[in-house]
Amino acid sequence: MSVSLIVLAAGKGTRMDSDLPKVLHRLGAAPLLYHALQAGQTLDPAQIVVVAGHGASLVEKSAHAFDAAIEVVHQAEQLGTGHAVAQAAPLLANAPGDVIVLYGDTPFVRTDTLQAMLDARARHAVVVLGFEAADPGRYGRLVVDSDSLDRIVEFKDATDEERVITLCNSGVICADASLLFDLVALVGNENASGEYYLTDIVALARAKGLSAGVVICDEAETLGINTRAELAAAEAAFQARMRAEAMENGVTLADPATVYFALDTVIGRDTTIGPNVVFGPRVTIESGAEIKAFCHLEGCHISRGASVGPFARLRPGAELAEDVHVGNFVEIKNTVLDEGVKVGHLTYLGDTHVGEHTNIGAGTITCNYDGVNKHRTEIGPRVFIGSNTMLVAPVTIGRDAMTGSGSVITENVPAEALALGRAKQVNKPGLAVRLFDRLKSIKAKRQKEGQ
Repeated sequence: MSVSLIVLAAGKGTRMDSDLPKVLHRLGAAPLLYHALQAGQTLDPAQIVVVAGHGASLVEKSAHAFDAAIEVVHQAEQLGTGHAVAQAAPLLANAPGDVIVLYGDTPFVRTDTLQAMLDARARHAVVVLGFEAADPGRYGRLVVDSDSLDRIVEFKDATDEERVITLCNSGVICADASLLFDLVALVGNENASGEYYLTDIVALARAKGLSAGVVICDEAETLGINTRAELAAAEAAFQARMRAEAMENGVTLADPATVYFALDTVIGRDTTIGPNVVFGPRVTIESGAEIKAFCHLEGCHISRGASVGPFARLRPGAELAEDVHVGNFVEIKNTVLDEGVKVGHLTYLGDTHVGEHTNIGAGTITCNYDGVNKHRTEIGPRVFIGSNTMLVAPVTIGRDAMTGSGSVITENVPAEALALGRAKQVNKPGLAVRLFDRLKSIKAKRQKEGQ
């Protein structure tokens, strides 16, 4: 059956003390919003609607960066979760199938849990995601009658007897689209906060003779982020989960506690990751690669058998083919390295294509930026680039060519040619000693005059 998503992302997040909307604070190198979107997107939803409010333009830009097909509606006044869901009615009221309401600041809800809610819809008109709380605190309570959910009571409105209940509301709800918006239209704000609670639709459904049910998940899935401290705790939990999943999937982590993953990191089995490696967004590593200690990777693809590091940085657009070696203190940006390329150390390659089995000597730099525009360097297969070569782009080095160490290459190099681009060495006998004697004399005279 078709499903659509509503992701509530309108809150300011006052306790974050930030100009940035709360849902755009990062967890696992991605906005909080992306975690909810990724969990829901796995269900292959027909439509996704994000409800934005505070910082709406920033939230909209971020949502479209995740998926251009996402629709964004604005909640000008934040009058409660029921009011927020109502903003999506013009887009989804006639949508076929079910709607799941998610929260942009609740990043850990799993796809399997959402699927369980869809499955439960075969038995109930409205399905709520609940959890047994170790400390119920100020969570809304789920009042259950036999195997059905009778109502949800917000903490502010709960009686002393209801506050003893430990089965709590996560806020995530699933219902048929037309029913959801019919019920939301009936929600009032006669409560302690004067807000329109989405949770009231359970009692409204029961009043219509419809059933409501609960799917129970682990409390950790329902963790909401409201403060910087909670964000830090969530980061620790996210990293622990990612490390465990990586090892379960056949990845070796030499020191798991020092490896940091992004939300979308993909690593193939039999890959080895050394200590103190940081993955930014959009990194894919194929099976059997090795990432050595103290590397930072972002927006790159690393093929089978490649090795990177230690102390290497791969920036967006770095493409490493099979059996490529990138060594220590090497930076690669927007560059393709074909099979078997070796870039040993102390090198920067930007906006470059390097052909197969080429060797890049230490200290090589592609001078790709002229202060206004970027330019490309093309290096053919089986080339030997001598140490400390400056390749001033745009420039092409032909196949099987060579550059002499210390060269500044400003013109294209034909295939099989040796290119030398350095001044002729001149030796001045005895000049070094005379020069130093003169400098020492000047220094001594200045010191004497200063006394």
